[in-house]
Amino acid sequence: MNMLKTTLLMAALTGILIAIGGAIGGSTGAVVMFVISLGLNFYTYWNSDTMCLRAYNARVITREEAPNLYDLVERLAERAQLPMPRVAIIEADEPNAFATGRNPEHAAVAVTTGIMRVLTYEELAGVISHELAHVKHRDTLIGTIAASIAGVISMIANIAQFAAIFGSNNDDEEGSNPLVLMATAIIAPIAAAVIQMAISRTREYDADAEGGRICGNPLYLANALEKIEHYAKYGEIPNAKPETSHMFIINPLAGKGKSIANLFSTHPLTEDRIAKLHEQASQQGITTV
Repeated sequence: MNMLKTTLLMAALTGILIAIGGAIGGSTGAVVMFVISLGLNFYTYWNSDTMCLRAYNARVITREEAPNLYDLVERLAERAQLPMPRVAIIEADEPNAFATGRNPEHAAVAVTTGIMRVLTYEELAGVISHELAHVKHRDTLIGTIAASIAGVISMIANIAQFAAIFGSNNDDEEGSNPLVLMATAIIAPIAAAVIQMAISRTREYDADAEGGRICGNPLYLANALEKIEHYAKYGEIPNAKPETSHMFIINPLAGKGKSIANLFSTHPLTEDRIAKLHEQASQQGITTV
């Protein structure tokens, strides 16, 4: 059911892109955007991990550079029955983390320098377990493709807004109405944000639950989420963008008033996630960290 829902959501994102093409360039524009969407999906499928790591200047490290972090990821990956992912570090004071890659064999887990300073070893284990759960569920590819298409939608919508203001030279009646262009420019980014939100929300709870199982104590992750949520309101990750904010364990733009993404939460409420993790721990007979 989750895979079917994700497929439908990704088709909706592609449909928005095609609709924008039709509004700007009529039937020809729609065809062009359809071809672009296919190419975009193909490119991101093969390069999703590299794209995301590069976007945040994440540096892939070896065991010798950060032995404690590397060994922790290796131990948890073995427990999750996953291949060892690449480990990367982002130079940022705000504690956060994400996973990327088209499949478990080509995955990467990235953490900020801030998260290694703020969290205890057990809490960091909870966070990494959450990210490995995303890898195990193959959420990382879906999230990256969604981010890429949403980014293109926002860019094309800006072009549509420009065309609406200064007029269109297109003779095709399907794409020459400035009102259509303006509506596209306003509605498309909102629609893309809503769809991104749905893709992320359907998977965060599952990743939390699986992460709690991988690390052995759901309270490790619950405590980590509480800390990261606090710092996310005041810190900042360089290059953080609305299109990729849903990939992090906590939205790095939450509550900062930086973008339209704040109108639509890309994650469930952190307190709800924490409550579910406490419930999971209680069911396992765990009461303390």
